[in-house]
Amino acid sequence: MKIILAPDSFKGSISAAKVCEAMEEGIRRCVKDIDVVHIPMADGGEGTVHALVSATGGEVIYTSVIGPLGEPVRASWGILGDGATAVIEMASASGLPLIPEEKRNPLFTTTFGTGQLLCHALERGCRKIIVGIGGSATTDFGTGMAQALGVTFFSNGKKITQYMNGDLMGKVTDVDVEALDSRIRRAEILVACDVENPLLGEYGAVYTYSPQKGADLAMCRILEANMRHIADVAGRTLPDVRYVPGAGAAGGLGAGLMTFANATLQPGVQIVLETTDFSRRITGADLIFTGEGKIDSQTAFGKTISGVAAAAREKNIPVIAIAGMVDVDGQTLKELGITAGFSICNRPLTLDEAVFSAKHLVSGIVEEVLYVFLLNNC
Repeated sequence: MKIILAPDSFKGSISAAKVCEAMEEGIRRCVKDIDVVHIPMADGGEGTVHALVSATGGEVIYTSVIGPLGEPVRASWGILGDGATAVIEMASASGLPLIPEEKRNPLFTTTFGTGQLLCHALERGCRKIIVGIGGSATTDFGTGMAQALGVTFFSNGKKITQYMNGDLMGKVTDVDVEALDSRIRRAEILVACDVENPLLGEYGAVYTYSPQKGADLAMCRILEANMRHIADVAGRTLPDVRYVPGAGAAGGLGAGLMTFANATLQPGVQIVLETTDFSRRITGADLIFTGEGKIDSQTAFGKTISGVAAAAREKNIPVIAIAGMVDVDGQTLKELGITAGFSICNRPLTLDEAVFSAKHLVSGIVEEVLYVFLLNNC
């Protein structure tokens, strides 16, 4: 018998790799002689680096870069098992959790550190780079990222030497890409993007996401004007991508990566499925366990579980989903291609209790579910 373990992380609790370990513990208590395959998953957000590195036998690297407030932070990124593909989470360098709540202001945050991570990957010889762009603290059109890669921004003929941010992008009058790192032009940049927001307007980068980053309505009006301005200036000589779905992701970083790095935006879970060679590795499996912190109405929209279920459906493999909370009914699960879903909470628990005991709870529910599965398939 072959069982695949393909969970996402339980956000704020345990990583995807740790979830796999917990699931296997439950399986081994139930039956010893069984083939268990770990394929830790992610959807392009938090945990993507560690999931892909773990799944491919790669390496996690830590390096100092400029954080969203212009001060050094320790960021992590990875090189996959092929030695040629890098994976980066922009949140590690330019993410909202790096800023205390009282200091959050997207007028003054930068993606410069994200650009530095791209540079580090190029210096290590990587020519394919996967970039997860969830969790940003920034609304700068990716100008900070571009600046780190060698792009020069001018204001009325004078070079801007400060780290580019949401405020400065409104002062740009010219963009010079002559010194853009030539290696970026030869690299394949894949951006894990699960939203379709355009750059501008009511559903764009600013009005949809900047309030989560500390912007009030007055700041949003300034940022929207600045975003429109930088799109106009850059669009004079570079590709104008403001209407491309996903351009508004991560405060316009989606647009910036397309504009300055010729990047391609793809659903994050699809990138992870392809990178882990998921379809081939699940061939011949009898059962797949997947999971994440919460299964809800958003699960169908590009989340890990929906991607795993779609791949399993093509091979007629049953899928069991395990989560901290299951907030949908059985019919919705079946429409997603999930055979059944179970919460790890075996009694009334506070969130803190569930988080603290997550590994033990995951192990226990998997053991119980597998007993039932085996009884029904004897």
